Amino acid sequence: MVCLGNICRSPLAEGILQDMAWKAGLNCTVESAGTNGYHTGEPPHHLSIKVARENGIDISNQRSRLFTAGDFEQYDRIYAMAMDVLEDIKHISRNKFDEKKVSLFLNEQFPGEDREVPDPWSGPESGYHKAFEIISGACDSIVKNIQLSKES
Repeated sequence: MVCLGNICRSPLAEGILQDMAWKAGLNCTVESAGTNGYHTGEPPHHLSIKVARENGIDISNQRSRLFTAGDFEQYDRIYAMAMDVLEDIKHISRNKFDEKKVSLFLNEQFPGEDREVPDPWSGPESGYHKAFEIISGACDSIVKNIQLSKES
């Protein structure tokens, strides 16, 4: 799960997907990162933590980290929260970029529509609730897709 600063959208996505996967009995490792490094080592935004907690998910122990080209070697799937993040991933990864492993996050729920998760940064708390709702829908689709692929 990758966004710009790894303090708003991607920590929510990491926490939500990990929770849903665990509840579905899936053995998945979910992590998140940011492409700009402005918040490296910091916890998620306090409103991301609050909204996640209100929904029964604790993301307070997460720490922001910078996305690296090596992430393509470590992870099976890489999800970008927005098109500018996808472009940053391409730039950072250079020759390690693998288009089969990376996609826009919301394409899991809305294939081919290239929708973006709005960044709630610096906005009101309602934006974090909306981001949580949007991210939850896509995470539900990811879990269902994993379950379907295991049945095949």
